[in-house]
Amino acid sequence: MADYWQEAPPVLQEFLNYHESILSHSSKTVDEYFLDLRAFFRYLKLRRDPSLADTPFREIPILDVDLDFVASIQLSEIYGFLTFLTGGGKDGKAEASTRARKCTAIRSFYDYLSVHTHKLENNPTQSLNSPKLRKGLPRYLSLSESLRLLESVSGSNEVRDYCILTLFLNCGLRVSELVGLNVQDVRDDTIRVLGKGNKERQLYLNEACLEALDAYLAQRPEPKDELRHRDALFVSRNKTRLTTRAVENIVQKAVNQAGLDPKYSPHKLRHTAATLMLNNGVDIRTLQDVLGHENLGTTQIYTHVSDGNLKMAVDANPLAQVRKQEE
Repeated sequence: MADYWQEAPPVLQEFLNYHESILSHSSKTVDEYFLDLRAFFRYLKLRRDPSLADTPFREIPILDVDLDFVASIQLSEIYGFLTFLTGGGKDGKAEASTRARKCTAIRSFYDYLSVHTHKLENNPTQSLNSPKLRKGLPRYLSLSESLRLLESVSGSNEVRDYCILTLFLNCGLRVSELVGLNVQDVRDDTIRVLGKGNKERQLYLNEACLEALDAYLAQRPEPKDELRHRDALFVSRNKTRLTTRAVENIVQKAVNQAGLDPKYSPHKLRHTAATLMLNNGVDIRTLQDVLGHENLGTTQIYTHVSDGNLKMAVDANPLAQVRKQEE
């Protein structure tokens, strides 16, 4: 949000500043915290003030929300907000994942006020239960589909787009990591990646990545001489750093040309890279480092995505060939 600071009361601005400057969260994450908490405060004001009944939900101001208001909020009101979202409320029915994200924002807000700044003695979110999420397995391309995707790349930016898809499928990059790459991040056969929380990791480039990068760098256009653009690895036709949306469009175009499910996104290409590596002998802890996961548990979901691997594990048991002897 370009101007959300103007809509946020001081007690919320301090929280957003903390996430942006101290925790080094991305602007997208900070914006989501603001939007979730703004909806929460709007709901509370609507519930507490009957005079707002005819005011459009999106127009309910929150600038008057202060520490006393925040301190007065009860756990029952938080659950009321979640019920409000489940029933559609004023912003439409929210999925369980959306409600769980709002729970995270509210819990983080109160943790900040009670644990980090000690401005509140009581934290109503200590007993807050988040909506239960159905854990689905990540979707990914098979090896043959991955090859088809690469073969489908065409157009005026074919070399660049092929390089982008090659890095996604071989290195498992997040789209935010790819658009943030600079030319100087490529060093011999490695690439420096800036991941979540500004955590750096170094990835080795295989032959496919090196060849694709060499081909692209040989014709990479000179970007605009502006701080944000001049070092960008991947450049648009306007000579600016590619945006996340532009990369999503590149992937979508290739997916459509390959005749694959149009729901495949850059993040599903990350799932594909992880699955292909795991299915071809990469151990789970090494995969954790490649993907830049802070917790091993996040990586372990990939141990459940291949029924073929499960069958191979059972067939590999030395008792698999034992037969009951006829009497």
